[in-house]
Amino acid sequence: MAGTDPLNLSDLQAVGAGAFFCPRDAEEAGVSYHELRRLVDRGDVEQVARGLYRLAAAEPTELYTLAAVCARVPEAIVCLLSALQFHRIGTRVPREVWIAIPHKAREPRVPEFPVRIVRFSGASATYGIEEVTVEGAPVRITSIARTVVDCFRFHRLVSRETALEALREVVTQSRATPAALWRAAEACGAKSLIGPPMEALSI
Repeated sequence: MAGTDPLNLSDLQAVGAGAFFCPRDAEEAGVSYHELRRLVDRGDVEQVARGLYRLAAAEPTELYTLAAVCARVPEAIVCLLSALQFHRIGTRVPREVWIAIPHKAREPRVPEFPVRIVRFSGASATYGIEEVTVEGAPVRITSIARTVVDCFRFHRLVSRETALEALREVVTQSRATPAALWRAAEACGAKSLIGPPMEALSI
């Protein structure tokens, strides 16, 4: 236990190997803030941003930044280009982590990471949102069908070429059914936007 050996990582590892965590998480695992700082000084834990820590021995993945942003902004919903990347759809590799927050929510400050923020409201703030875990961090993300629909909804931010590529890929690879796409479009008020391209692809 941390009380017996303040520099033992066993309690922190209970948070989840490779997990991003905050001081409150460490305290719940039995590691005080003072003990956490000693682990940072020793190099067993790294502070990656204000109030955000990670076990130093964990190997980062390509989704490292995405997980870190979601750990800092737990109410965020990963969407659009970042959701495409997570679901391995298309060829776009975003420079920023694309997240959505409620329409009237205060914009989060995450100066340590590149973030692109959009706003969701009404049904679009709840429909087709999945919960997954990335590098130990809980992540809320739009489903495959919802992500494709959003690419057409946010046509001022996402190119039509990217949206069409995503639509064509998920349908030809059977990763989302036409029915699922229509349901997502109906829930988000985007049937008029996705209807013509689906008809053009004979979907």
